[in-house]
Amino acid sequence: MTLAAKPSNYNAAPAEPAPIRLTLPPDSGGLRLDQALANLLPEYSRSRITQWIRSGRVAVDGAGAEPKLRVNGGEKVAIAPAAEAATLAATAESIALAILHEDDAILVLNKPAGLVVHPGSGNWHGTMLNALLAHAPALAAIPRAGIVHRLDKETSGLLVVGKTLQAQTSLVRQLQARTVKREYLALAHGAIARAGKIDAPVGRHPTQRTRMAVVERGKPAVTHFEVREAFGRHATLLRCRLETGRTHQIRVHLLSLGHPLVGDPVYGKARRSAIDSINAFKRQALHAERLALQHPDSGETMAWQAPLPEDFAQLLDALRADPRVAE
Repeated sequence: MTLAAKPSNYNAAPAEPAPIRLTLPPDSGGLRLDQALANLLPEYSRSRITQWIRSGRVAVDGAGAEPKLRVNGGEKVAIAPAAEAATLAATAESIALAILHEDDAILVLNKPAGLVVHPGSGNWHGTMLNALLAHAPALAAIPRAGIVHRLDKETSGLLVVGKTLQAQTSLVRQLQARTVKREYLALAHGAIARAGKIDAPVGRHPTQRTRMAVVERGKPAVTHFEVREAFGRHATLLRCRLETGRTHQIRVHLLSLGHPLVGDPVYGKARRSAIDSINAFKRQALHAERLALQHPDSGETMAWQAPLPEDFAQLLDALRADPRVAE
């Protein structure tokens, strides 16, 4: 693995974004203020602009306003973009990061299993966000330190981070448009004979609030899968491609087929195998192997691939060598 050269803003200190001043064009007439500004400032999401308006960071002709204000066109607008307070409050910590690519706009990481992505209940330190703030302090001015999608703590593999507000917004929009390509390797219990597609809404479990489930009122979720390697009746190595990115999506979708992930402590803990190496694997066997997207600045299509971590690779080798697998 090689590290990209440090970009020009590598050690820049976090700072409040520069003020924005503009005049609404005539064709903005009749629009809501938040809509008019979102049209003029495509690098920022409409929800972020709405937050700025509500927090008093937007003045129209020198006065405060509400997002629903109908504009006429010709108004002078002053905006003081906000840095993310929660990110600024997080602590920078010197934690090693496996960086596959870095430039002025994005950073692509190979996250190890066991690393929490974002601080939260019970995990306020030692997270990837803490590590990012130490690696590039300017990320303190970006919401969630530029993180646009997450992997579960015990899932390994590729993540992309936006290093500027504009890059982060572009990545979020690509995710929403389902143009970011994300492929995972997953080892599932049991024999799966052929490729398929799971189109089933995922939401909070109705009674176990720490779990997700396929539920009628959940958010739309689509997972495509193909068989990469079969281990008899005991396990199947799948490549899963996400159209959507719901919490625990692959884990929940495979459980709904009756084939939970090997080692999954939440969705597969009741599943036992006749193969010792399968039972001994203590985390979900899930790895974000491939990632492809459009670079936020250049528009170039870029792609990365992360090799299987050692524990996952050793599990597959053990299965290939086990004579019971062919039984």
